[in-house]
Amino acid sequence: MKKLLLLAVAFVAGFTVMAQSADQFIKVSEKHDFGKIKQGVPVTTYLEIKNISDKPVVIENAWAGCGCTTPEVTKEPIAAGASTKIKIGYNAAAMGHFDKMVNVKLAGVQDPKLITITGEVLDAAAYDAFAKAEEAKKSTSKTSTNAKSTKTKKTNK
Repeated sequence: MKKLLLLAVAFVAGFTVMAQSADQFIKVSEKHDFGKIKQGVPVTTYLEIKNISDKPVVIENAWAGCGCTTPEVTKEPIAAGASTKIKIGYNAAAMGHFDKMVNVKLAGVQDPKLITITGEVLDAAAYDAFAKAEEAKKSTSKTSTNAKSTKTKKTNK
């Protein structure tokens, strides 16, 4: 009878651990958009991972589905309430839109936390045209803001 009870407790405890989600322990942005990037020019972002539990958390592993995306994390425990950063790089070799998944596996938690990175890789000519158009928008916006500011100052006098 004791063996049956012990087995039942172990069985329930095992399912409790397996049912845990990384969301119960860490908070991290689930998506990062690199926007439009130039082909062949790698990009990197750093996302904050915050331990929202009352115990230290260890990142066991971080990986992506392909070699074009490279996550890097610390193996040091993250104290309760503390934060660390995950570095995610994308090599921008292939042109076009991309959606890539990064998995962050916590020690003792079965399901990894998923982070999605997105963006669009443009060839050099298309990227230069895009950058020029963005710069023109900023210049127009600054001129427009300065004009409004000047009108407001004159009206208030």
